[in-house]
Amino acid sequence: MTVEEFVILVDEQDNAIGQMEKQEAHLQNRKHRAFSVFLLDDQGNLILQQRADSKYHSPGLWTNTCCGHPRPNETTLEAAKRRTLEELGIHIDIKEVFQLSYEEHLENGLWENEFDHIFIGNFNEDIPNPNPEEVQALKFSSVANIEKDLKEIPQDYTFWFKLIFPKIKHLLEK
Repeated sequence: MTVEEFVILVDEQDNAIGQMEKQEAHLQNRKHRAFSVFLLDDQGNLILQQRADSKYHSPGLWTNTCCGHPRPNETTLEAAKRRTLEELGIHIDIKEVFQLSYEEHLENGLWENEFDHIFIGNFNEDIPNPNPEEVQALKFSSVANIEKDLKEIPQDYTFWFKLIFPKIKHLLEK
């Protein structure tokens, strides 16, 4: 049985204005709160995730380490840590570095209309058991290799990753 997942509907300033079932929010193009986690290893490589083929949008595409939506009555930081544990089986320490808002029409009549909180952290252990319902594959990639990929094969990456990466690149190279 599938459990209904609710998202927090927000205005343009990220003020909560209600809640809605997640799929419905994506169908109705309703702005909702989201997060994107970027984890780096000690060599400065970004941990990228290839979304599972079973995902309801952007299946099989490469993206940041983890992303998702806080539930009603859950902080964005709590949600980012929860989803990283659910998807990758790891506990993380992250900090929020900026926020942005975007709206994009996706396949299957769905929309990504999100106020996205961007988190960065470091992780230097093995990720032995990613959840196959969420993650098809993982790779560790340098900023330079990601830039090359985004020029040569942009279709292999999620739209939000292509939007966020240039804005976060300078923070990843430190």
